[in-house]
Amino acid sequence: MLKSMTGFGAAVVETEDYKVSVEIKSVNQRFLEINFHMGRQLSQWEDELRKCIKKVAARGKMDVYINFTDKRESKASIRVNKGLALAYQQALHEMSDVLHLARPDDVQTFAAFPDVLQIESDSDISDLKPQLFQVMQQALANFDAMRITEGSNIHKDFCLRLENLAAMRDKVRELAPGVVASYREHLHKTIADALQSQTFDETRLIQETAIYADKVDITEEIVRLGSHFQQFRQIIDRAAEPVGRKLDFLIQEINRETNTIGSKANSMEAAQLVVDMKSEIEKLREQVQNIE
Repeated sequence: MLKSMTGFGAAVVETEDYKVSVEIKSVNQRFLEINFHMGRQLSQWEDELRKCIKKVAARGKMDVYINFTDKRESKASIRVNKGLALAYQQALHEMSDVLHLARPDDVQTFAAFPDVLQIESDSDISDLKPQLFQVMQQALANFDAMRITEGSNIHKDFCLRLENLAAMRDKVRELAPGVVASYREHLHKTIADALQSQTFDETRLIQETAIYADKVDITEEIVRLGSHFQQFRQIIDRAAEPVGRKLDFLIQEINRETNTIGSKANSMEAAQLVVDMKSEIEKLREQVQNIE
């Protein structure tokens, strides 16, 4: 199935200890680029997260936003640094003896000194990993579902464009005999004029004959176009992996054959059909830029 490079997916998982949220956004880009927006504590799993994403996405510029709340902070405890408190007390007693002032006897005096009271919380978040990857998988599943839906819409548009192109190619094929007949009449007149002229230009006659043989026959281009259209349909119908680059190359070939028809078919009707075909080809090209 076709997948769009543009997509969005989000998920949230919450347990007694953590709340984790992931948002994934992507836009078109020729190659895969993954930009993480997350806290430094989560960087230890960046490589694994990147591998996880690469299993789902092959192209596009992706921004991945990860946030988590450590609900264990409510379990924090306060530890008294007894050694430091006693050291402060001894120092103050010495100061009171030197200055002949009363010794402090209020515990709040010592509690106000730096690092006497220390807040302790569990900063180890290693047990967050299963939850993090669970929510990442959920976000990726939502992200991929959106890309598949958009890819299905693009598939329908591709089919419509190919039908239009095939119909216009058939009209060009119908015009081909008339183009040949018109050019044959032009060649006959050229030959007749040359034979009646006292200065017979044999070189010009050879040139006109060569042009006739090469220029007006568009059979090969018409056949190749049909083959390209068939290949295009097969690729989009059977896509089991990223096919954007294949389709882009195929569109270049379709455009080349169409240009050749335009240069060979010396006909106003054929020229207009070629213009219309190129317009459809450009629309195909624009849509291919959205395909992974």
